[in-house]
Amino acid sequence: MKILFASSEVSPFSKTGGLGDVAYALPVALAKRGHDVVVLSPLYGCVDRRRHGLEPVAHDPMDFRLWLAPEKENMRFAFVEAQLFDREGVYGGYEGDYADNAARFAFFSRRLLRAAQALGFSPQILHLNDWQTAPGTLLGRPEGPRTVLTIHNLGYQGHFPLEEARHLFDDGLVPAAWTHWGKLALLRGGICTADLVTTVSPTYAREIRDTELSFGLGEELRALGDRLVGILNGIDVEAWNPATDPHLPAHFSADDRRGKAACKRALQEELGLEPSNAFLVGMVTRIAGQKGLDLLLTALDTLLASDLQLAILGSGDPALEEELRRAVGRWPGRFALRLGFDESLARRIYGGSDAFLMPSLYEPCGLSQLHALRYGSLPIVRATGGLCDTVQDGRTGFFFEAYRPEAMVEAIRRAEETWRNRQGWEEMVDRAMREDFSWDASARAYEEAYARLVPDPADPGKNRRDASR
Repeated sequence: MKILFASSEVSPFSKTGGLGDVAYALPVALAKRGHDVVVLSPLYGCVDRRRHGLEPVAHDPMDFRLWLAPEKENMRFAFVEAQLFDREGVYGGYEGDYADNAARFAFFSRRLLRAAQALGFSPQILHLNDWQTAPGTLLGRPEGPRTVLTIHNLGYQGHFPLEEARHLFDDGLVPAAWTHWGKLALLRGGICTADLVTTVSPTYAREIRDTELSFGLGEELRALGDRLVGILNGIDVEAWNPATDPHLPAHFSADDRRGKAACKRALQEELGLEPSNAFLVGMVTRIAGQKGLDLLLTALDTLLASDLQLAILGSGDPALEEELRRAVGRWPGRFALRLGFDESLARRIYGGSDAFLMPSLYEPCGLSQLHALRYGSLPIVRATGGLCDTVQDGRTGFFFEAYRPEAMVEAIRRAEETWRNRQGWEEMVDRAMREDFSWDASARAYEEAYARLVPDPADPGKNRRDASR
C-alpha cells in the first residue's frame, strides 16, 4: 500500500512533543511491514540540513522547494521549504504561538499531493495528524487518496479568526463543517470530512465521544460511528531496552533484573537523594495541570513525611515549577527536581525508580508509562485514556479513579505496601517488563484501518467509497 504520512513535526528532524516521535516510528513500522511510505513535513529553520544530509529535489517550478533525506528504514522523509517556515520555532517562540499559524499550515496542507507528485509518488492513503494537517482531508475528495486523520490530543483544535479561512478556501466561502463558535476550526473540519478518524487509544476514543473530554466536539465524534477508531501508540523496543541502554549505569532485563538495584543507587547519588532503601517514585513529565501536578503539590508533604523518595524531571508552568522548587527546600534528600529535559537522565529515572507516577487529568495515550513498564518501574496512574489500556491494576501497575489528592495518595500507599512484599512486587515487575507495546502491534492495527478504505485488489468492489458521502 502507498501511504503519504503528513505531520507538522517528525523526530529527529523537528520535535516539540510526542507527535514527532509517532511521525517517525509508525511510518518506519509500516515500511518494515512492506508498505511504501513517504513522510512529509515542513522544513523549519531549526532543521539542520547538513547534519541530516538533506538534498533538494529537482521539480517543476512551484511556490515551494522540496528536500529529501537519505533513504532510511526503506522509506523516505521529505520536507517542504517555504518562507512561512523559515524560522527557528515549529509553532511559536518565547512570546507564544506564531500569529500566522493558520496560513502556515493551510499552505502546507494544500501542497501535500503536489509534493508527492514531485517525488513520483501516488498515495492510496493520505494519513494526516492533528489540526495542523487536518485541511489535507479536502484533497481526498472526490477522486483523491483516502484520508485518515489521527487526533493526538483533542484539546488542541486549531481555532482561528474566520478571516484566516482565505488561506484555505480561495472563493472565500467557508463550509459550515470548518467553523465552530464563530471561528475557523481546522480540526473540526478535518473530523467532518475525513474518511476515517483515529485516535491514540481505545479508551480515549470512548472518552472524547461521551465525556467532557470531547472539548465541544462530542456530537461530531459520535456521528462518526465506527469510523472513529482508537489505536494505541507504541514504543521502539530496540531503542528503549534496559539490557542495552548506554545511558544506564548497569543493565538488566526481565530475565535478569539484578542491575536495577545498581541503577537505583546511582540515581539516588546523582540526584542527591539519601542513599537508603526508600520507595523511590519517578516522574518524567510536562509540568502542567493536565499532568496532575496540582494533585501532587497538594499531597506532596503528606507523601514525603513517610519513608518515600520522589524524583521529577520536566518543565512547563512557571508557577508550578516555583512551588516544586520550594518543596525541594523543605525535603532535602527526599525530593529531587531537575527542570528542563534531559533524555539521558529520563532513562536513568525509568531505570532507577521503583515506581512511576502519572496522575493525569486526561491522557490520550501516554508514552511514559510504556517506557516505565519496559524498565521495570511500575506505573501508578489515574485511570484515564491510554493509561487504562496499557496498565493493568494490580498486575503491572496501580490505578486510581477519582481526580483527588487522597485517591492518588491511596494508590501510592498501595504500591508501596506491595513493594515491601518483595515476592508480589517482583512478580508484577516481571509481568510488566514482558508486555509488548512495540510499534509493530500498532502498525498492524493501522493496516486493518487502511484496509477498510482501500479496495482489495482481489475484490475491486469491496470497501468502495460510498458515493453519497
